[in-house]
Amino acid sequence: MFCKSFTKYNRRKTGVVNIGNVPLGGENPVRIQSMINAATTDIDAAAVQCEKIAKAGADYVRATVQGLPEANAMKTIKSKLAAKNINIPLIADVHFNRNAAKVAAQYVEKVRINPGNFIDKTSIDRKILNTDEYNAELQHLRNELISLICICKQHKTALRIGVNHGSLSERIMNRYGDTPTGMVESAMEFLRICKDENFENAVVSMKSSNTRVMVYAYRLLVEKMNAEEMNFPLHIGLTEAGDGADARIKSAAGIGTLLADGLGDTIRVSLTENPENEIPVAKILVNYFKGRENHKVIPDVDTKKYFPYTYSQRKTKASDVFGGKNQIATVADLSHINPVYDKDFEELGFVKNGKKWTKTSNSPDAVYTGSSLFDSEIQGITILSDEMENLVRCDISCFNNDFLNWIKRNPQNILMLESANTNAVAELRACFLMLENANVTNPVIIHRNYDDKDIESLQIKAACDFGALLIDGFGDAICLQNTKTESKNSVKICFAILQATRVRFSKTEFIACPSCGRTLFDIQKTLTEIKNQTSHLQHLKIAVMGCIVNGTGEMADADYGYVGASAGKISLYKNKILVKRNIPQQHAVAELVALIKENGDWTEKLSNIAGK
Repeated sequence: MFCKSFTKYNRRKTGVVNIGNVPLGGENPVRIQSMINAATTDIDAAAVQCEKIAKAGADYVRATVQGLPEANAMKTIKSKLAAKNINIPLIADVHFNRNAAKVAAQYVEKVRINPGNFIDKTSIDRKILNTDEYNAELQHLRNELISLICICKQHKTALRIGVNHGSLSERIMNRYGDTPTGMVESAMEFLRICKDENFENAVVSMKSSNTRVMVYAYRLLVEKMNAEEMNFPLHIGLTEAGDGADARIKSAAGIGTLLADGLGDTIRVSLTENPENEIPVAKILVNYFKGRENHKVIPDVDTKKYFPYTYSQRKTKASDVFGGKNQIATVADLSHINPVYDKDFEELGFVKNGKKWTKTSNSPDAVYTGSSLFDSEIQGITILSDEMENLVRCDISCFNNDFLNWIKRNPQNILMLESANTNAVAELRACFLMLENANVTNPVIIHRNYDDKDIESLQIKAACDFGALLIDGFGDAICLQNTKTESKNSVKICFAILQATRVRFSKTEFIACPSCGRTLFDIQKTLTEIKNQTSHLQHLKIAVMGCIVNGTGEMADADYGYVGASAGKISLYKNKILVKRNIPQQHAVAELVALIKENGDWTEKLSNIAGK
């Protein structure tokens, strides 16, 4: 499969790709990179951003190259940085214009091309291609790619085959659809040519704004490369994550799931913020997985019931508010506070009415206090003092046949599953597989305990651990305890992780690209304005895209899209349908709000929502 072992951490062995003076893959550490958002032809601004990214600790820096002026500008930027003794390798990011890629390859250490638009889409209509037509397109692709490979070989330039879920070619869409399988085949067509040409200086990526699609695509790709005896390194990233805490959590859930299984040789955390802000987040991610090679090895477990390429929620029987057809729950852990004071419930978003507590949309589904689990699914809960008999705290040391048989005979029991292993994801996954193999259907609360003062670090670590299991369909609830932050912060993180992994939506989701030199408006400012106007619209997905490169693809499941069309002009989408074209930017946010209202998806803000 895609992973050498599901119970012992192993970094995937790859070939080494030379990118200037910073090699990638092999025994090298996981490299970190970012991308400038200044116009590449604005030499001074571009050089300043490159310098900031380098000083923040990145290994590589990327810039968009739309055409020949930008390609030539890369040479000047490189010289300007060298004059300051800044020798960070430069990467040219090319879409649509393969001639620009050929020019840039002469000046930079690496060129990224997108298989979805390396060959003009206009040469293919939307009809289903027969075998001869399909092969003719492949031959055209081969000729063009070999031409670029020859230049890369001559100048010792590396190449990234960068597949984006949002911009698959019409040829791939015709045959495979908008799927992880289509993404993999898009990459493999290019990698096979690289292999045929003995060009090993290539890296590959499978990016999406959907964490599930991203994870499944990378896993499928590695399995496919293994089958065809390829060992190209992986560039890991999640596109259009947005900004703030939600973006960090979503990025960590996707990237961390792959890093946990030893996949990834370089990562980029895409934030709609200043580019240098991405580097500290990436460092936390990479550092979190260091040292796992020496963890206590987990006993092997039968993986026949493990389906890591599509989402399938583990089937369980309901007990209280957990399992069955109940939504994936959040549990607040107040076990370190005894007794439980009113203020603790108030901070979690509950509202008191006499002696009972009423649940709001911002409060957890249940509260765990060490001896009791308070069910808040009903409108009122009474604080109890006696122990909850059907809550069973356990870890992998409990999972023998006697325990599994006892649990099976008591379907009302709820398991609170914990792990203190350095490689907790593998240990907890092994527990779930043991439950599956024994046909145990009791609901499971995944409980993780941290000791982190830094809220950003906590967000990233928790998203890595919970995210990997949720993406695999494991867990009926999650419970996060951190002794050095308030419980309300843990609950917020839990809700965000559930949303990032698409198992439960509790607020507006913003799909926003990080911006680059192709973006012709201030996307950070615009995203903030759109959030201020629409963040109260729960269960809506709103995409804010700098340009049409990924366009309707990455926002395929968004309800509304705000997309840069040209300088100062915005186009609005409802789902994939373009409904308003070339709106002046100063009116575009108001037009977006009007569009949401026209379609009946608007509700007025409530100023008294608990937990706001």
